[in-house]
Amino acid sequence: MKRLLSVAACIGLMPLFAAAPSFGEAVKDYTDSPTGIRFARITGGCFKMGDTFGDGASNEKPPHDVCVSDFSMAKQETTQNQWKVVMGNNPSFFKSCGDDCPVENVSWNDVQEFISKLNKLSGKEYRLPTEAEWEYACRSGGKSEKFCGGNDAEAVAWYFSTSGDRTQRVARKRPNGLGIYDMSGNVWEWVGDWYDEKFSSIKDNPQGPSTGSNRVIRGGGWFMLPKNVRASVRSSLEPEVHTYDVGFRLVITAP
Repeated sequence: MKRLLSVAACIGLMPLFAAAPSFGEAVKDYTDSPTGIRFARITGGCFKMGDTFGDGASNEKPPHDVCVSDFSMAKQETTQNQWKVVMGNNPSFFKSCGDDCPVENVSWNDVQEFISKLNKLSGKEYRLPTEAEWEYACRSGGKSEKFCGGNDAEAVAWYFSTSGDRTQRVARKRPNGLGIYDMSGNVWEWVGDWYDEKFSSIKDNPQGPSTGSNRVIRGGGWFMLPKNVRASVRSSLEPEVHTYDVGFRLVITAP
């Protein structure tokens, strides 16, 4: 039986303050042929991950040095149309929002099925980002940014007071420095890691704990306050949970 709930009812939240180390760079777009998903190629680097502004929750602390390798990330959240191309259905709560709105009401397990089918269609090896890759990309390649693309939430994010109580079409707000949209707000995004209240002590390409009960979600959603769509905000849900404010975007190591 599907479990449907809002992340707002499940989270304990909050953070940010960063140093400027090696910054990523989006070099060239790559487009997946079956779905039309566009990917930004991102040069890896090292950055301060976590509550670098000093106003976050305990699960965002301490800020720590992390390095990630090169990867490519979808420039937009996976849309309802892209989901339909692969899966032949649309599970979204906000179907009336339209094909260019993010797919939501998909569990982490559902997303794994989507990825498996897309990989067979495309011959590629798409996956969810690690939590470290997600935050590095969100911060425009590891920069000191409070939100994903700067310090002005309204410019880059759909959240409680701007969203009209629903999801919005992707790529209507300002992109971040890598040309990636909506990493703050609109829908929370599943990542690959199991959740741990404490950050991994691994510096290079951390992937979270090997087991757990919840999967990490990042970015905040349309139902959140501005403070909860910050770059370092972390939350989690059980992998079978479906909710109208959680979606996802894909990455690939080497297209």
